[in-house]
Order: sequence, then structure tokens, then C-alpha cells
Amino acid sequence: MASVPKTERARTEAEYLELERKSEERHEYLDGEIFLMAGESPSHGDVCTNFVMVIGSQLKGRPCRVWSKDRKVRSGPVPQSGSSRKGLYSFPDLIVVCGEPQFLDDHQDVLLNPRVIIEVLSPTTEAFDRSEKFLRYRTHLESLTDYLVVSQTRPRIEHFERQSSGQWVIATTATEISETVELSSIGCTLRLSEVYDRIVFSELSDQQEGSADA
Repeated sequence: MASVPKTERARTEAEYLELERKSEERHEYLDGEIFLMAGESPSHGDVCTNFVMVIGSQLKGRPCRVWSKDRKVRSGPVPQSGSSRKGLYSFPDLIVVCGEPQFLDDHQDVLLNPRVIIEVLSPTTEAFDRSEKFLRYRTHLESLTDYLVVSQTRPRIEHFERQSSGQWVIATTATEISETVELSSIGCTLRLSEVYDRIVFSELSDQQEGSADA
């Protein structure tokens, strides 16, 4: 979630979608409030690009595909009316969707059935990505099997996985550039050496997870 000031009044989902589809900028939506998304750091962009190449190359010829940054995902209860304000519309850094994509409407710009979501952390988004956003994802996205949060300032990938019981567990916390993360739901292996290719790490505190929003 970007740290740009909120709108002056609560907006319905329909109002948000109308505004968003006319805008040249990206906005996220949370329970009636609209947030302008800020730009990204070079490291954030490089990590996202690396993910697309690493995952995309492994999904060739298979029924899953990877999308990056510009695809909205809706996570929330089924709207009871056109004036609904309860829900989250977000732009995950990466999405893997398997089979036929399910969209909110004929615009085909809001995805409802992601299999994997990856968020590359930034200082202004980390708390939200780890808490409320992940809560919305795991509560309302029945298709979601894997959620990854990724540092852009040090080698660190945390992989949360849904079990057959529906419970979410931390499957892996990889912190060494030589480690790998296995995404068995899509048959992909993530090597940290490839995810962080060309990333130069600086001496930052453990609390610092990036230098710009995404």
C-alpha cells in the first residue's frame, strides 16, 4: 500500500474502478479509501524483473503464467450491492495464475484467481504486506497457495504456503544467496543467486527493507 494521502471521502468499489480505469497512474483501494502508488527503486525493479525471468522460463509450455505489477487483484467479500466499500484492490509485484484467468468483469483488468503472489518489500509497505494485505489474501483468495515476501536490500525470501487443511505455514525462510525456495504448487525452483542477480547489497540495518515504494 502506498503512503500517499487518502481520498477526501469514502469511495465505493465501483467509483474506484471508474477512477482507476481513467487514470494514467496506479491506485490501490482499501475499504473505501484510494491510495496513489509511488515509484520503485532500481533494486526493486531489478528483483521483479529477475523473478519474471526465473519463473517465466520454468513455466514455458505449461498451464501457468507469470504477470508483473500492472494486474490488479481483488480480495474481499462478495459485494452485496453496487455501493460496496469492503474490499482490497492491490497490484502485487508478481502473480502466477494457472489455468483460465478469472476476471471481475469484461474489462479483464482485475484478477480473482491468483495461484502465487510475490511482494518485494519496501519501508512504507512492509508492515501492510506482512499483516493486513496477507490477511485479505489468505482469507478471500481461495485459489492462492503461496505467498512470498522478498527483501530488496539483503538475501531474504519468506515463503508462506497453504496446507491441504487450509492452514498457512512458513514453508521456507531463505537468507543465503546459495539457497533455493521450492514452489511445489507450480513446479518451480527459485535460486536466490538468480533472484538477486546484479543486486549489490549495502550495509543496512535489519529493519530497512528498501529505499522506495513499489
